[in-house]
Amino acid sequence: VRLSQYQGKPLLVSFIYTGCFQVCPTQTRALYEAVKGLDRVFGEHQFNVVSIGFNQPFDSPDAMRSFARQQRIGYRNWEFLSPGRQALDTLTRTFGFSYVATPAGFDHVLGVTVVDASGRIHAQVYGDRVRADQLGLPLRQLLTDRPVAAPATLGAIVDRVRILCTVYDPDTGEYRYDYKIIIEIIGGALFFLSVIVWGALEWRTQRRARRSTCPSTRQASGSTA
Repeated sequence: VRLSQYQGKPLLVSFIYTGCFQVCPTQTRALYEAVKGLDRVFGEHQFNVVSIGFNQPFDSPDAMRSFARQQRIGYRNWEFLSPGRQALDTLTRTFGFSYVATPAGFDHVLGVTVVDASGRIHAQVYGDRVRADQLGLPLRQLLTDRPVAAPATLGAIVDRVRILCTVYDPDTGEYRYDYKIIIEIIGGALFFLSVIVWGALEWRTQRRARRSTCPSTRQASGSTA
């Protein structure tokens, strides 16, 4: 498993084991609901998600695919990974993930790690039921700080404005558009445009005035001589 292949977009990382019958399924379903809400607001394909199986060799690729089907995960940018032992040790150290075997399975850290587009850990969000608002804040920070590729397309600019104009609604548990922010942005843009238009008109007026006064000035100078 090389998480470097996911660089270029923010990445959400969770650790699970497929033999878990309650906590990991609950965590995964909660993350799925949060991801769907964030995807609707931030736009499709803005970030990736991976769930890593840490109970090796039992969390095999087949077991991880079966777990994803059981939890009805239908997000295109979400992959369920089965690392080798050495890679797993590196991943758990890097993400600060710890787990201890128990007679009932494992006691382990519950949460989601938010990784930036360069592969650096940006935030840790803990809990078995991670909500959209908990992930939305660090994701929005990463998405708005991410430079727009040049030449900037209209779609990229619209995506950036859409992300900036979202707020979390605690009544619905989802992100929504804040139309006050949209109005402020439109108002600011119109004011800026009006200043440019006024400046251009003022410059043209002064230029015409200078042109009209120049001949009379030369004529007056000639008659005096």
